[in-house]
Amino acid sequence: MTTNSSPVGKYHQSDKGGTKMLESNATNNTVTSIEGRELVVSRIFDAPRELVYKTWTDPEHLPHWWGPKGFTITVQEIDVKPGGVWRYVMHGPDGVDYDNYIEYIEVVSPEKLVYSHGGGDDEPFHVTVMFEDEGNKTALNMRTRFKSAEELDKVVKQYGAIEGAKSTLDRLEEQLAKI
Repeated sequence: MTTNSSPVGKYHQSDKGGTKMLESNATNNTVTSIEGRELVVSRIFDAPRELVYKTWTDPEHLPHWWGPKGFTITVQEIDVKPGGVWRYVMHGPDGVDYDNYIEYIEVVSPEKLVYSHGGGDDEPFHVTVMFEDEGNKTALNMRTRFKSAEELDKVVKQYGAIEGAKSTLDRLEEQLAKI
């Protein structure tokens, strides 16, 4: 198997010479926007904040939903604390493996995660995930900051970052419904 990595997620080859995330056919309430060099992704989940946070950080849950539809992961290690790391391999539907490395910068359970995400030779990007309590619901807001607006544009156009984020959050919602 070939091991590859890419800036935002894991992908299949496209006929345009690049790779692109698999798109989900599901309709969802994920809202995305681009602000300078940041991709902002927001969604409300019909689940309490503590459960959404646990599902986002627990190695028992992560393999069931992390990544776009068609992808799976193998968690190699995870230690969700400042300075802790999460190493995993994402397995694409085309048989290609993608190494991923996350280093946690700030962890405020169950409110906030801040981390640097990279893999292979890719430039790491910075992610802040906020879990906002809305009664029995959770507003999730994720800001992914790239080194430049050009790098963000590349991952959106070449790798399908927006579609991949929506698909991943669809899978999170499906996992939450099973718990």
